[in-house]
Amino acid sequence: MKIYSSTKILILFLVMGVGLSSCHDKLDVREGQLNTGDLDYTDASNMIQPLIGAYHELATRGWEEPLLLGVRGDDVNAGGLGDQQPFADTDMYIYSKDYWMYNSLWNVHYNDIINMNTAILQLENFREFANEEDAARADQYIAEIMVMRAWLHFNLARVWEDVFIITSNQPEEELQQGVSSKANVMQFISDQMDMAIQELPDARPNERTDIQGGVTKYTAYALKALAHQELGNHQEVADAAGAIISSGKFELYPDFYQLFKKPGELSNESLLELQYSDYGTPSGDALYHLYAPFGPQNWTPKRENAQSGWGFYEPSLKFIEFMLDRDEEVRLQTSVLFTDRGIAELEADGYTDLPDFVNNTTPSGDVINDFERALFSSGKHYLPSEQLTDGRNDYSAGKNLIVIRYSEILLMYAEALTLGANGNSISADQAVNLVRDRAGLGDLSGVTHEQVLEEKFAEFAMEWGIRYFDMIRNDKYEELSYGGRNFSADKEYLPYPQAQVDALPLEANAMMNSILNQQNK
Repeated sequence: MKIYSSTKILILFLVMGVGLSSCHDKLDVREGQLNTGDLDYTDASNMIQPLIGAYHELATRGWEEPLLLGVRGDDVNAGGLGDQQPFADTDMYIYSKDYWMYNSLWNVHYNDIINMNTAILQLENFREFANEEDAARADQYIAEIMVMRAWLHFNLARVWEDVFIITSNQPEEELQQGVSSKANVMQFISDQMDMAIQELPDARPNERTDIQGGVTKYTAYALKALAHQELGNHQEVADAAGAIISSGKFELYPDFYQLFKKPGELSNESLLELQYSDYGTPSGDALYHLYAPFGPQNWTPKRENAQSGWGFYEPSLKFIEFMLDRDEEVRLQTSVLFTDRGIAELEADGYTDLPDFVNNTTPSGDVINDFERALFSSGKHYLPSEQLTDGRNDYSAGKNLIVIRYSEILLMYAEALTLGANGNSISADQAVNLVRDRAGLGDLSGVTHEQVLEEKFAEFAMEWGIRYFDMIRNDKYEELSYGGRNFSADKEYLPYPQAQVDALPLEANAMMNSILNQQNK
């Protein structure tokens, strides 16, 4: 078998890691490339290699991907970006089909999907020579990759609506068949998760001993719930989320601040988490996500030599004032890094009696100085300088990136119940109040759909565009029309990247150009 590339849309590099670290709990994928021809499919001890390669694909997200997924929400502003003006324009719902970030998000996601499809084919080759026990292990590994691949399809459909479903590593036929509707993509994800659930471990990710933090059946249930939330199938959301809740395996990490830092990594709250590490060494190999775009341009770190960020991703004044009006402390202090200039802006808006925790020194002792591009920075993408490995200075170096956590399951479940679904676990009030209790807020009774959405706003600001997608799913365009922005239904989805349309086979190219022309009208 060879790694196959047939169009410019998908340039394939199957990067495989070949083992797990023996000295820490994170995936170790440092071993470099592994060509498909190097595998001996008769040796079942090598079967884990394609799986580790798939996890490597999942973890190696471009820095622009989470920024682009999240920037259109009313919880986030693009920093003042003279060098990335189309990103700032995207925040204002002015879209350019030629912007490199759009092209990158599309290209990297599909590139990873293709690589994962190759890994599945490798595992199917192993299965041909396997005994019964090893064949079952191959089925589990394939199911894990199906979940990762589903998450990538999920992101693509939420951003572009109608997209390709790719299940092959030779995708010409699938490309020629054209894009699938968003509804069909979400149903595809649900069907795939139904199959995967049967093969996956009945455990939390952090309970796995073979791949610490790896995908389990509950990760698949979470993707199923998310897909049906997009479809508006409230009972399916309640059933899938309820299965996670009823398992009794998950709980909220008690310290919201540390949840997004080293102590909270792979907690009992995590259902899907991208893992990074410098392997506890002061130099040498490391697998990092680049967090600099999220960080402040100017700070005085508690630990010397810790580098600052770029100032590209700013919590909005709207979000901060919403939180102040709710008397939020735990979640606001965690979510926002304040500058003196930002505090002055709040005071100018009438918030003259700010609580003491609103200051430019974090609970971990790092001082956030004024900087040009933004008034605030994201606290959820901040790792205190004192938690950096000695000798490592990159902003938030080695910090994990949580993708799906239990609080989202609880609030999805509650939302479905407020929209008419029948619960198979706890009540909507109980689900919401679990989240509120951790935040130090009082309980609600008779919770409404609007209250659930507000709770999600408070809980998930700056995380993967959750707020934006909640708003467009519920047609709450007025919430997105803030700070000089004017949102309308035709702005829900980004235009297809022109570079990708131009690279498609003739039939698909004609169809995509037709859709692109409609988007531009």
